[in-house]
Formats: sequence, structure tokens, C-alpha cells
Amino acid sequence: MTLPIANAPCSWGVDDPDNPHLPAWETVLKEAAQAGYQSIESGPVGYLPEDDQVLTAALNRYGLSLVAGTLFDDLVSEAHFPHLLALTHRICRRLAAVPTARKTGAPGRQPPYLVIIDFGHDERARFAGQSARSPRLPAPDRQRMMRHIAEISRVAWEEYGVRPVVHPHAGGYIEFADELEMLMAEIPHELAGLCLDTGHLYYAGMDPVTWLDKCWPRIDYLHFKDVDRRVFASVLARGTDFFSACAEGVMCPLGRGEIDYAAVHDLLVRRGYDGWITIEQERDPRNAAGSLQDVTASLRYLRETGF
Repeated sequence: MTLPIANAPCSWGVDDPDNPHLPAWETVLKEAAQAGYQSIESGPVGYLPEDDQVLTAALNRYGLSLVAGTLFDDLVSEAHFPHLLALTHRICRRLAAVPTARKTGAPGRQPPYLVIIDFGHDERARFAGQSARSPRLPAPDRQRMMRHIAEISRVAWEEYGVRPVVHPHAGGYIEFADELEMLMAEIPHELAGLCLDTGHLYYAGMDPVTWLDKCWPRIDYLHFKDVDRRVFASVLARGTDFFSACAEGVMCPLGRGEIDYAAVHDLLVRRGYDGWITIEQERDPRNAAGSLQDVTASLRYLRETGF
């Protein structure tokens, strides 16, 4: 089993393109290639160069491709939705114009991907990982969010051939088991797949192996993280929001945390997974000096574990 494995700019602390502490985009590409990756996600809109020719030349220079772009935003607000559609077009046009990851897996479920994540709600961010304390969306708001996901997915797939995948994420309104189950009930797989993330499943109180298996027919793409048990217990006890927890080191290199990647490997072998995996390790960008060492260690660990 040798699966294609990518990384993402968030492993260098790149989540907010306006953060003044971000490393240079060329540093991220250079270090991703140096660590042994052949593909990378694009990160937030505006981080990588906007000129397609400039980006294509840089990707070629480092032997990289783009496996996915990410829409990481408020999916609930009606007033905000025109902005989301504009971002969807912007991301998908980029993925249609530059080198993208080699196609693996079943037709219709292959890269490049548009990773769709709900985020940007203070009332949920401060209760990340705390299902019992996190407010749920009223039915009309949830239905509106699902309509937005459906339209974004339609645009990505029908207009650009980019496969949409919905990613449950700590601190958003699609995080916990009940929300994931409602998503699967309301968004058919032919419209959008799932990108499940081992770290976010664990953060939300779900056993990653159990839920990967349970959701298997819907999974098109995977994200791998690991979670430092000691830091995780501390941030939950203090009610720390997700990105502050990341700045404290709640995410660690693969193999050094709580997730059983040998069991994940066995599941993927049994299920015959042949798609992409992207490793992520969110951090404060002021700690990006440690990114090369960590992303190298994570990739080595997965290969040594049989991926």
C-alpha cells in the first residue's frame, strides 16, 4: 500500500491570509518539496500568487501540484453567500488553470477537490470539541447552510469539474456526530463527498477508525492529523478556542499523539482506499520554523507505518 500523500499550508501556520506573521509562500512550497511531498493544498485564497503563470512556474520549479483548494468560511449567513460564490469561482478557476494532483480513486471522486468548511462563528469556536456545550443551528439556519453547500458544490462540479467535499471542522457548525449524520442525510454523495479528518474527528469526541468506517461510502478524500493528549485535555478544561489551542501545540506530528494510525492503516487496506491523504498540523505561524522538521517526520512516519 503506497498512497499519494500531500500537505497543506496550515502546517506552516497559514490559515488567515492577512496574518502579518505568515511565512513566505515560496518557503512553504520549497519546504514541502524538500520534505518529500509531490502535492499541496492551496491554502486560503490570496496566499499563493494570483497570477496562474507565476504559480504554475513555481509549482513546476518545486515538482509540486495542487491537490485541493479550501473554502473556509461562514456557510450559514444568507447575506454572506454571494461572497462565498465569488470565492468558489475564484478557487475553482485556479484549480482548472494550474498543475493539479494526479487522479486516483474512482471516477467522479478524484482530485482536484474543493474542501468546503463552515467556520467563523464565535458562539461555536469557543466551544470547539465540547459537544454538550456547543449550540446547534435552528432548523431553518441548518437548511439554509445545506442549500448553500449544495449550490457551491454544483458550481464546483458542473462548471469546473472540481470535486466538492465537505469537511467537518472543530469550531464550525458541522463538527459533532449529530451534525455529520445530518449532513449525510441532507447532501447526497453524487452532489458532494466527504473529506474526513482524523484530528477533527478525535477533537469532536469521535473515534477516527469507527467514524471513517461508518462514513466510508461517502469518503472521497482524507486529512490526517495527530492530537497531543496532554495539551488537548488542558485546552478543553480551559475552554480554549480551536486556533488558540493550535497555537499551544494541540496538533503534533503524526505518530506522537493519540490517534492509532496502525488501525487507520488496517481499515484503509481492508476498505481498499486508493485516494489522496493530506497531512495537516495547524500551528501559530510564528512557530513555522519547526514546520519542515515536523512535516518531514509525519511523512516518514506514515511511510514506515505502511501507507
